[in-house]
Amino acid sequence: MPVDNMAAGNGQMAVRQSSDKRPSPDALLQASAQIGRGRLKIFLGAAPGVGKTYEMLAVAQDKRREGVDIVVGVVETHGRRETQALLEGLEAIPPRRIEYRGQVLAEMDLDAILARRPQLVLVDELAHTNAPGSRHPKRHMDVEEILAAGIDVYSTLNIQHVESLNDVVASITRIRVRETVPDSIVDRADEVEVIDLTPEDLIQRLKEGKVYIPDQAERAIRNYFAPGNLTALRELALRRTAQRVDQQMVDYMRTHAIEGPWAAGERVLVCVKGGANATALVRHARRLADQLKAPWSAIYVETPLSTRRADVQRSQVAEALRLAERLGGEPVILPGANVADTIVEYARANNFTHIIVAKTDRSRWLQLLAGSPTQRLISRAGGINVHVIEARPEPPPGQQARENSAPIAPATVDVAGHAASFGFVVIALGVGFVLRQYLAVSNIALVFLTAVLVSATAYGLLPSLFACLLSVLAYNFFFLPPLYTFTIADPENVVTLFFFAVVAIIVSNLAARVRGQAITARQRAKTTEDLYLFSRKLAVAVTLDDILWATVHQIASMLKVRVVLLLPDGDSVAVRAGFPPEDMLEEADLAAAKWSWEKNRAAGRGSDTLPGAKWLFLPMHTARGRVGVVGIVRDEPGPLLTPEGRRLLDALGDQAALAIERINLAQDLDRARLAAEADRLRSALLTSISHDLRTPLASILGSASSLRTQGAVLDKDTKQELLSTIQEEAERLNRFIGNLLDMTRLESGALKPLGSPTVIPDVVGAALQRAAKILSGHRVEVDLAPDLPLVDLDMVLFEHVLFNLLDNAAKYSPEGSLIGLQAAQEGPVVRLRVIDEGDGIPPADLPHVFEKFYRAGGADRRRAGTGLGLAICRGFVEAMAGTIEAANRTDRPGAMITITLPAPVQPSLEKEGAL
Repeated sequence: MPVDNMAAGNGQMAVRQSSDKRPSPDALLQASAQIGRGRLKIFLGAAPGVGKTYEMLAVAQDKRREGVDIVVGVVETHGRRETQALLEGLEAIPPRRIEYRGQVLAEMDLDAILARRPQLVLVDELAHTNAPGSRHPKRHMDVEEILAAGIDVYSTLNIQHVESLNDVVASITRIRVRETVPDSIVDRADEVEVIDLTPEDLIQRLKEGKVYIPDQAERAIRNYFAPGNLTALRELALRRTAQRVDQQMVDYMRTHAIEGPWAAGERVLVCVKGGANATALVRHARRLADQLKAPWSAIYVETPLSTRRADVQRSQVAEALRLAERLGGEPVILPGANVADTIVEYARANNFTHIIVAKTDRSRWLQLLAGSPTQRLISRAGGINVHVIEARPEPPPGQQARENSAPIAPATVDVAGHAASFGFVVIALGVGFVLRQYLAVSNIALVFLTAVLVSATAYGLLPSLFACLLSVLAYNFFFLPPLYTFTIADPENVVTLFFFAVVAIIVSNLAARVRGQAITARQRAKTTEDLYLFSRKLAVAVTLDDILWATVHQIASMLKVRVVLLLPDGDSVAVRAGFPPEDMLEEADLAAAKWSWEKNRAAGRGSDTLPGAKWLFLPMHTARGRVGVVGIVRDEPGPLLTPEGRRLLDALGDQAALAIERINLAQDLDRARLAAEADRLRSALLTSISHDLRTPLASILGSASSLRTQGAVLDKDTKQELLSTIQEEAERLNRFIGNLLDMTRLESGALKPLGSPTVIPDVVGAALQRAAKILSGHRVEVDLAPDLPLVDLDMVLFEHVLFNLLDNAAKYSPEGSLIGLQAAQEGPVVRLRVIDEGDGIPPADLPHVFEKFYRAGGADRRRAGTGLGLAICRGFVEAMAGTIEAANRTDRPGAMITITLPAPVQPSLEKEGAL
């Protein structure tokens, strides 16, 4: 039977703390990670109005009197005079003003705080959502950056703003709070101080107007601030703080290698082993934990003997751990050589005060000879309370009750191992005959002991015991007088033979145990290596199909099952990958997969839902939510997965879910970036149209209206001026529409330059003639090298490029200034420059001047234009295999646009004329 989640998490590592009393490495790493960070103290309240801000300011005033450098980042007094009075004497960082939808919002100035670098910052309302345009969307992210800079923070928070309690609070108050903070913020806080106030006192504060104005206070008392609601919220705040304090105590014990338990709070640990009473034991643990109001866990220790257990018994262990998780406990699986020692070490490391264990089922004689794990657990428990429970087995249906009674799978005879052990003894016998001529008889026993040791190392316990028996008989028969009989004449030889047998048995057991541990270690190393290689495959996968194929192949090869992966498809899920690829799901299997996806729980074979199905479906999820469903099946009857197999499947599924989530996040990021870019372009286009389309239209309409209504009284010059205005504005409008059409052609990929050998001076002359009106108010200087080669380009497009550059230079240069156009060959390229004598391009704008709708300069100096001219120039030039760059002149103010074109190897114009 599968187990939903049996990973021990941090608890698994705690058992590594051995009897040498060393601190926990995990705890030390966690403590070292806080070095250099600021300390966070949260003043936690059950509801608004309990006095969190007041208490924070009171403590801050005490710190100020002690000489601590304190600043106020943000504090909301809500008009309360007592709270406002506590701000006197505290330096306040002025808020940053952000304009949003016609309103000016005040937000905490994070940069000013970081530049000021005080010792302590007061940040009220930790769950606050920042205004759009802030560096971080949430205030707790600002606090994280302040802490990372080594600055301490005091902050306030209400319990309803804790993410994990949001649904609970909504069910109590029927009001859902939208602003929340992750639980990790509270967990990582160095101090949490609960500001507690009884419901009666808080309601009295409301009635006195110390929280809300009278009308709001009356509504609040009838709804959110009802006495029952406040009592429930108060309990939530106290319980959440108690849980955090309990975890802090455990971390402190691990860091300082303190052997537990510290009975400051109750914690229950139930020991799970195979047997029909495993689930009954778990239910008893849940009842005890409920009585003690304590957290609890279920632990299962894997030993080398675990691999020899029957499938039914391993299924019972898995079912018990799955039940523990379903009932609210934490399932834990740990490897260990000794069950009792492993359990006690884990309990002490994690401060468990109660251990529940089943009464041993060994016979009295077996307990006297070999002892029992229960007795060893009691003797080693120390101050931990041990509950020995005689849990009655829960009768399974049908014939399974008889199957469950077998704790160990029937041992099959290892013929090869026994035969090899026989051979080892024969070899030892031969060596003994040789050594008998040189050594005493007692030394020959070491030869047989070596044969036993080799047998145990190579083949395990039973073949080694067989070798032990043969060695005792052979040693007695061939070497102890009288020879060739099993009779022993000398009493000393009886003692020798007895202790030889004892030593041989002990050695065979120890060697077999070491062999089992080595085999287990090799299997774990192989699994770890496979997981590492799988993670590397996922890390380099760039498409979703690559991730899905790698996942199904890895699960199928490691667990020896058939696999399918289903991903969301509208309201349901659909198969996206499978191994073998030809596997198909029937309607009933698809229904089970859909149920697993919708309910986020296991469904199908061996689960609680649709257990008779052929496939087992398990949801794959990350911290953000579900990402898919994995389905597995095996043709053989019986449980699909052992506990170890289920843990391995969980590990593979978690890695695959993270990789799928990475692809999904990348796609979401691309979509968000494209949406933001589209919004920006749409806004820029609307702004441009509203100005650059309406302005010439207004001039055209005004001039045309004047000609129509007053044409009879206007003189000839005035009419010509109005007609000239209409023509100029119409040409300007035509250029604007042409730029839009050109940009559309560029982005659609429809632009295909018609390259041909072109004379640069001809193109320059055509562009200057076209821009004559635009350049009429400037001095134009053309400097073209006489030996310019023919350049392969589209003459029409390149003329448009030069026209846009000249238009841009005229637009940003004062009247009467010089506009220059230069061209020369520089090695294998031809460079053409357009220079002006304007103010130049601000350095911050240089990387962006070729972007669509971007216009350099502040709002007060921004010229009319669409911001498309330079973007079109870059598109045209790059389509003709050239480059374009913008820079400022170094000899005087002004801008310089440089076009670089490849120069083909061919004769220049002068050489052609000479020929």
